[in-house]
Amino acid sequence: MAPNIDKEAEHLRNKARKELLAVLEGVRGKKNLVIGKDLTGLLSLFIQFPTLKEYGVDKVFELENSNTDSSQRNIIYLVHGEKASLVQAVAEQIKKLQRNGSVEHDVSICWVPRRTLVSNKILEDEGVLGDVNVSELPIYFLPLEDDMFSLELEEAFNDMYLRHDPSPLYLASKALMHIQQRHGLFPRILGKGDNARRLANLLLRGRKELDADEAATPYTSLPSTSVEQLIIIDRDIDFATVLLTQLTYEGLIDEIVGIKHNRAEVDSSIIGPTPQQRPQAGSTSTSPLPAVKQSLKRKIQLDSSDTLYEQLRSSNFALIGPHLNKIARRLESDYEGRHNARGINELRDFVNKLPTFQQEHQSLAIHTNLADDMTKYTRSDTFNRELEVQQNIAAGTDPIYQHDAVEELIARDAPLSTILRLLCLESTVAGGLRPKDLESFRRQILHAYGFQHLLTLDRLEEIQLLQPRSSASALLLPVGGAAGQADRGTKTNYAYLRKELRLIIDEYNEQDPGDVAYVYSGYAPLSIRIVQCILQKQYLQTLHKSPLPLTPSSTGWTGFEDILKSARGPLFNIVQKPTDERAARAKAALAGTGGWKTVFVMFVGGITFAEIAALRFIGRKLEEAGQRKKIVICTTGIVSGRSIMEGVIEKSTLGSGLSAT
Repeated sequence: MAPNIDKEAEHLRNKARKELLAVLEGVRGKKNLVIGKDLTGLLSLFIQFPTLKEYGVDKVFELENSNTDSSQRNIIYLVHGEKASLVQAVAEQIKKLQRNGSVEHDVSICWVPRRTLVSNKILEDEGVLGDVNVSELPIYFLPLEDDMFSLELEEAFNDMYLRHDPSPLYLASKALMHIQQRHGLFPRILGKGDNARRLANLLLRGRKELDADEAATPYTSLPSTSVEQLIIIDRDIDFATVLLTQLTYEGLIDEIVGIKHNRAEVDSSIIGPTPQQRPQAGSTSTSPLPAVKQSLKRKIQLDSSDTLYEQLRSSNFALIGPHLNKIARRLESDYEGRHNARGINELRDFVNKLPTFQQEHQSLAIHTNLADDMTKYTRSDTFNRELEVQQNIAAGTDPIYQHDAVEELIARDAPLSTILRLLCLESTVAGGLRPKDLESFRRQILHAYGFQHLLTLDRLEEIQLLQPRSSASALLLPVGGAAGQADRGTKTNYAYLRKELRLIIDEYNEQDPGDVAYVYSGYAPLSIRIVQCILQKQYLQTLHKSPLPLTPSSTGWTGFEDILKSARGPLFNIVQKPTDERAARAKAALAGTGGWKTVFVMFVGGITFAEIAALRFIGRKLEEAGQRKKIVICTTGIVSGRSIMEGVIEKSTLGSGLSAT
């Protein structure tokens, strides 16, 4: 019997936990665990620290702190094997242990998610390869929610678009192939963008390799009966959406505070100190690391385990205040209910509900304080000026009229990331900045923020986020149906797509929105509109002024091929056929036609929380329309304008590498 696609998230968690515990079991006795900093939060998605202790872990250290306890004989390193700098750090620490340790060490290295030739070569060059046991922990997709799978690659955006490293594509193909091996082939693979096409090619190659493997599961030769299709979106077809400020509650938290692995670190002066923990033996903390010292920051869990957060996360931030007020009144009413209890039975019911009320009350206090602090930020002059410029550029007004506002922000010493986001947004939407304007802004940035940002500006140019507009831009910005453009353009023509796909919705009901544009207060993300070209054709038809060549049975990109030529990269539609037609027909007959189908939407290069909210909104609309479809969101990682700018802005200052004389 085929596995249940609805329990895929549970399977991924259990598989990751089982494989990590197998690694720990492979080293007998007590052991110290050294984890790369980028993995510490990742482990909390599927395992608890008390469980690690049960399997012999004595102490946990972060690799980057270089403070591993050398008194323990068994030491396990759990590190990303894709990053040469981390591999080098592991090799140096092992040599240090060999020199300074008072006991003979048994060192094991477990690379996540795979062992690479580069890691082997570095260990060999450092002379430690023969002294350690090397294995790998093949963790690919991890569920952030039951409908949200992520590779959690923090560097995926820069790897793909700045360093042109295709590793995230390979890891994504491995993750998706595992889903195909469990549930059957994706019957149809659709996508838009250069990297989306490369990922599709890797999936087709992976199928050929499995076809040649006699040990492969039977599902890899037949299309799935529970999955309808895989839609792949390349991030670089729509950089503008990432550069805009997200206006959902969850998205704004990510913009202001930052969310990693379903957790945010918030100043304890805002949300209060961490409640007193029980002794470690009885702890139910999901953190793989014990607290080392009391911090001014408090980590809060932000996922569906918090029922209040689940209600708030996808709402526009403007509605959060009234929503919290409504919940506070309901809780107060529930507490008052104890006075109206008539008899022992009603009192017992109240007592049974009390833990839930208390948990909800704690959650309400956290989110009320957090929302209040965020409101102070959103009411600041800088934020409102930034938002005004963003929305004007997105709406298609001449960006030249926004330059005075940007220069004013520079003069007021606004954060560099704010300035760069506005300039990159203009460059992306308008096909570049006028050369004289770009040169003027470069000079102002270097004078105001430091000449080390020559490196920052160079990186943005390499990613193609900040470019001069040339007379050739007209050739690079295709218009739908333009002759000679074939299936693709080298830049996205936002002016054309804004009109054809109605990216700007002027009027919508915030309380009960009818369009995904609510996540950006009137701007519908282009990436999501492209997904709607497949899943909500009839809805887009109602927005379009002229009739589109659509029928009720239209599939794939039908009706939107010409329009989507104006977005960067190739458009493709691949149907995966079974190797045995008779077996496929028999499997389809057994499965029937009335069941729910799952649509996988894969964002290569990263997805924002606002786009996740928009995809969940589409899923609800499909269900309301009677279409038995569920959307599962997959990505290489979560991104935002904030994280992109943090990744490219030069951290060092001129002269910081020079020693004092």
